[in-house]
Amino acid sequence: MPRMNTPTSPLITFIGGGNMASAIVGGLLRQGHAASAIQIVEPWDEQRTRLAQQFPGVALFAAASADLKRSDLVVWAVKPQTFKDAALAAGPHLGGALHLSVAAGITSESMASWLGTQRIVRAMPNTPALVGLGMTGLFARDGASADDRALIEAVVKTTGELVWVATERDLDAVTALSGSGPAYVFYFLEAMRDAGARMGLPPETALQLAIGTFVGASTLAQRSTEPPQLLRERVTSKGGTTYAALTAMEAAGMKASFEVALKAAQLRAEELGREFGK
Repeated sequence: MPRMNTPTSPLITFIGGGNMASAIVGGLLRQGHAASAIQIVEPWDEQRTRLAQQFPGVALFAAASADLKRSDLVVWAVKPQTFKDAALAAGPHLGGALHLSVAAGITSESMASWLGTQRIVRAMPNTPALVGLGMTGLFARDGASADDRALIEAVVKTTGELVWVATERDLDAVTALSGSGPAYVFYFLEAMRDAGARMGLPPETALQLAIGTFVGASTLAQRSTEPPQLLRERVTSKGGTTYAALTAMEAAGMKASFEVALKAAQLRAEELGREFGK
């Protein structure tokens, strides 16, 4: 993406200064966004100290107040259970800004009622954003203009890739698939490491092999124009070792279990919206 032009950097305010906010701020600064055009509201003293060390020149506040500069964009990076209170407290100091939420489950309808605006975009990022390799799903309310969406894209692309979804309900599926997805990969890495160790390999060697395999296979799938099914079939010779492993997985019902797991995550995302969106 083109570098952001420092003299015209939009003023971006982050409500919450945790890992996801830090990932976005870091990405913005690497793209040339002016540190002076970023402000972060973070109530925890220790975290504000870390942020000050990590991002010199960024304005830090313990709470939203009239001291905040007028924002072009507000990024909500708070826990779902604290969102409503944070929105009601900070809203009066945020003017007519565009709002981007990375909080799981909180619906744009709830945000609109708390913030008094329709200029809202919801995002579901994931933790690889911390290393610039995130995958983020986005949904925009009708009140968000084409220019608003372009600004959101410029900000989110500093952390990796993005996709827009047509309906807000689709974000629950995005949450299940990619939002929670890194944990599934880590789970499989653990399983492969432990299995390798039981087969006689040093655990660190088994983990290195597992990580390398995931990275390589994912890169191959990303660069290929062929579907994963075909890529899998090409390395599965009937009667061979890969065939034996996949047959055992099918017999154990792994694919069906995986679908059940993702459905559970989707349902929990829906529950969060009902639980904290009142």
